[in-house]
Amino acid sequence: MADSPESTPLPSLEDRLAKLCPSKELFEYYQKKMAECEAENEDLLKKLELYKETCEVQHKLECDLQQREEEIAELQKALSDMQVCLFQEREHVLRLYSENDRLRIRELEDKKKIQNLLALVGTDAGEVTYFCKEPPHKVTILQKTIQAVGQCEQNESSAFKADPKISKRRPSREREESSGHYQRDIQTLILQVEALQAQLGEQTKLSREQMEGLMEDRRIRLEEIQVQHQRNQDKIKELTRNLHHTQELLYESTKDFLQLRSENQNKEKSWMLEKDHLMSKIKQYRVQCKKKEDKIGKVLPVMHESHHAQSEYIKSLKDKLVQEKKLSNMYQEQCISLEEELARIREEEGMRREIFKDRTNKLGKRLQIMTKRYEALEQRRILEVEGFKTDIKVLRQKLKDLEQILYKVTVNALANQDLAILCEVRDSNRRAHKIQGELKNLKSKVFGLENELRVC
Repeated sequence: MADSPESTPLPSLEDRLAKLCPSKELFEYYQKKMAECEAENEDLLKKLELYKETCEVQHKLECDLQQREEEIAELQKALSDMQVCLFQEREHVLRLYSENDRLRIRELEDKKKIQNLLALVGTDAGEVTYFCKEPPHKVTILQKTIQAVGQCEQNESSAFKADPKISKRRPSREREESSGHYQRDIQTLILQVEALQAQLGEQTKLSREQMEGLMEDRRIRLEEIQVQHQRNQDKIKELTRNLHHTQELLYESTKDFLQLRSENQNKEKSWMLEKDHLMSKIKQYRVQCKKKEDKIGKVLPVMHESHHAQSEYIKSLKDKLVQEKKLSNMYQEQCISLEEELARIREEEGMRREIFKDRTNKLGKRLQIMTKRYEALEQRRILEVEGFKTDIKVLRQKLKDLEQILYKVTVNALANQDLAILCEVRDSNRRAHKIQGELKNLKSKVFGLENELRVC
């Protein structure tokens, strides 16, 4: 009987763990896991609330931005309407100017006709002629001035025929009057031509400005449409990328959820089977214990030594079991801590990627701005150098002119004049040296700006 524990084979570790009843440490471990899961769930809910708030703020900012863009579009439309109204007003002013010129020419013609008639008819001693400088309350504008002039000539000719005094004048006087009449007509036509030329110049200037304004408005609208199109394209790309990302996340989360659900169902089934198995084992053990107690009461002195050996063996097994439990708990805690560390590292990696993307975008925008500034400064430097070259050419030409003048003066003028010209030449040389120094300073400043831009 003493050799029975050594001769009988020991069951495997899985069988022995399957026969064990759930202990207090196991319940505590699962309670701890449930508390951790609840805390993690609360943290996730808080993060979801924060994400919701940020999304609401972003949506509000997008609405404000859209409203500002609509206001800008309305203001630009109002500005274009104001430009159209301005061009219309200028056209109206030009029409008024043309009417004013026509009325002035008509007034001059009328005055000349009145003076001509007075000169032909003659004035009595008691007659007085008044010229009204202020216009009447109601003005009638006649567009066809040439017809009016022709009618006046016909009236004059009829007046010549009707008046017997005029028909009796000498032919030489008539020729002089006809030549003076032609001269007055020529002057009137010259005034009309000058007025028409001025009106044509104003109309040309107005049409050019109107065309430039329309082209500028068209360019601004095309740029705005291009910017809006590019912005819409970027937004569509970003939304498409976000949609694909969310679809992938939804697919992964759904897959994980279904997998976890199936695993939980399998675990629940295994737990239920294990529970039924353990309950049946407990019942069997109770029956066996009762039977063994009856047998042990009969053969207790014989089994004392074997019982002592079995108790020591059981004690050693219990110690091993405790150690195994400690190791399993330690490994479980390490796995949990490593999973938490992995989740934290993934979150940090995602945040770092977002920060890196933002920084790269900002650096790209800054590089574009700096390249544009450098190109503008380079263009400005080229223009300034061309201006400096033209100034130097002009100064050299002036110097040559002064030398020629000096040579002429030295040949033809007196000594005092020579001294004055020499002083003037010296002053011009000083001014030329001063301008050259200023040009050198400007060049050094331009080179300094180029070096600063290259360093940036």
